[in-house]
Amino acid sequence: MIRLDNISKQNGRQLLFIEASAALQKGEKIGLVGPNGAGKSTLFRMITGQEPPDEGLILVDRGITIGFFSQDVGEMSGRSAVAEVMDGAGDVSTIAAELRELEAAFTDPDRADEMDQLIERFGEVQARFEELGGYALEGKAREVLAGLSFSQAMMDGDVGALSGGWKMRVALARILLMRPDVMLLDEPSNHLDLESLIWLEQFLAQHEGALLLTSHDREFMNRIINKVIDIDGGSLTSYAGDYEFYEQQRAMAEKQQQAQFERQQAMLAKEIKFIERFKARASHAAQVQSRVKKLDKIERVEPPKRRQSVSFEFLPAQRSGDDVAALRGVHKSYGERVIYQGLDLLVRRRERCCVLGTNGAGKSTLLKLVTGATTPDAGSVALGGSVKLAYFAQHAMELLDGSRSVFESLEDEFPRANQGSLRALAGCFGFSGDEVDKPCRVLSGGEKARLVMARMLFDPPNFLVLDEPTNHLDMATKEMLIAALAQYEGTMLFVSHDRHFLAALSNRVLEVTPEGIHDYAGGYTEYVARTGQEAPGLHA
Repeated sequence: MIRLDNISKQNGRQLLFIEASAALQKGEKIGLVGPNGAGKSTLFRMITGQEPPDEGLILVDRGITIGFFSQDVGEMSGRSAVAEVMDGAGDVSTIAAELRELEAAFTDPDRADEMDQLIERFGEVQARFEELGGYALEGKAREVLAGLSFSQAMMDGDVGALSGGWKMRVALARILLMRPDVMLLDEPSNHLDLESLIWLEQFLAQHEGALLLTSHDREFMNRIINKVIDIDGGSLTSYAGDYEFYEQQRAMAEKQQQAQFERQQAMLAKEIKFIERFKARASHAAQVQSRVKKLDKIERVEPPKRRQSVSFEFLPAQRSGDDVAALRGVHKSYGERVIYQGLDLLVRRRERCCVLGTNGAGKSTLLKLVTGATTPDAGSVALGGSVKLAYFAQHAMELLDGSRSVFESLEDEFPRANQGSLRALAGCFGFSGDEVDKPCRVLSGGEKARLVMARMLFDPPNFLVLDEPTNHLDMATKEMLIAALAQYEGTMLFVSHDRHFLAALSNRVLEVTPEGIHDYAGGYTEYVARTGQEAPGLHA
């Protein structure tokens, strides 16, 4: 369906692709992987014709429809979310717009004398709308939006009033409703809650068309894809199987290449030693010349390319009291909407509580109550003795001073720390070399999240409250964070839609429901086993 034939592409001084080739066949669901900046988004833009390759060809079969979802969703306003989603469905959306105009004309007194023509035209347009499955289309659009956690009011309200994250869901819904022959999805799992993520996973698993996607969610990838294309050092390498199998294959290939490299290096060293030893002896001249020629002809084995992986270790934090946070008789409402009524909750030392709940159930509100970011309408919230709290909230990234560099931002936070330790901290969170001099205003969402994390964790708290800490983080940073938090000896209260993160770190589950909080001892894996569901209201 799509073939990349010996493509080369340079971005500034960076060579992204060097005579790279790959193909997407009918029915394939491919995960596109590679380190940040390797060229994943550039590859999508080349396939969709937004950018040409410098050399080589991108061949797309005739008549193939391609739907492309990217993080840059553009402007949306002036119509409902349903109308915006249906607009992506081609001719039928144009006819739907004319139907709406005709319906409005019927009630316009200035056009009363045109009524016969309007009725005749309405009949023609309505017939064509039915022929194209228009009435079913609106139902399907609402079904897709509901799957992505939209309420009826949000579906029918002005799309311009939605936040950036919800607009991204509208843009994603357009592609899903379109059901193209090929879907190109660049980070579709960002900004989704757990329920929407699982719904999308099931939708894409059942989709009959081909799929090429990037995602930083390994569980999501594992359940959808049947092939991996790895971008590394300018080349494209294909692996059959899911993401987990790819990791195993890649590790095995690296191990084999390292062994070949070491064997060849040992052989070369032996030959060079012989040449050096006997090159001055006439009696060995023929043997020396023979070995020199042999060395010239040997194709050198390259050592395996190493993905740079960093690790972060917590400094020991001060021990807190056994009772870390206590909520007693807490009431909280937003206008007419009651979130908590008489909530009692105790978080104890070394607990790692993950908070689950449907969209709008009050997960983030619970975190805000505990951290003091919001106050209860009634009842009390108290932190225990010697508790030092750090709170990662989504808006924390917006509070970074755009004029300060990454390094200056760390210095501002820790004026007494020495430069070496701050540079080491920056390196742990993916800012090496000149990257520490980047001003905060040019940082991507992922870079901002990493910087906020670094500022939080350098002077270790003993109580971490995290609201979606893995949003925007790539897989390598996420793995580093999980490894660091697994060694962390403090207390955690967190919300996350990443099931790998939930399973690796939780030892208590708090499920927020309209009837109150259901408390489960044991982590997320035990919660799934006991309830038969991966998220509230959804079955595993």
